[in-house]
Amino acid sequence: MSNDFIKELIIKLIKNKLSKEYSEIRLNPNSYPDLILINHGFTVAVLQVETENTIEAHNTQRWRQIVQDNPKVIIMIPSSCKAKLIELLWAEGIFDRVNIGTYDIVIKMP
Repeated sequence: MSNDFIKELIIKLIKNKLSKEYSEIRLNPNSYPDLILINHGFTVAVLQVETENTIEAHNTQRWRQIVQDNPKVIIMIPSSCKAKLIELLWAEGIFDRVNIGTYDIVIKMP
């Protein structure tokens, strides 16, 4: 599976899951952050989905910009990458301003 396919799948699943909690969820195609979470006309949070290949030091400036521009930032990552993301956020000085969510893709065969 390509990283783009995985990211699109995770975004779609998250959007469906959060649709009852927010009055509006805007998809931000080809831009950052991936989802904008809105209640009663106000942006409550933004959500960025990352894959194993996008959790890199060169993306920390993008995350910093998202943190500066938004009230609450959620970054969704594969569970196996949590330590790496925490290290990068800590080094960038924005760890305390980011909420980290994780996802796993599990296939169980009988």
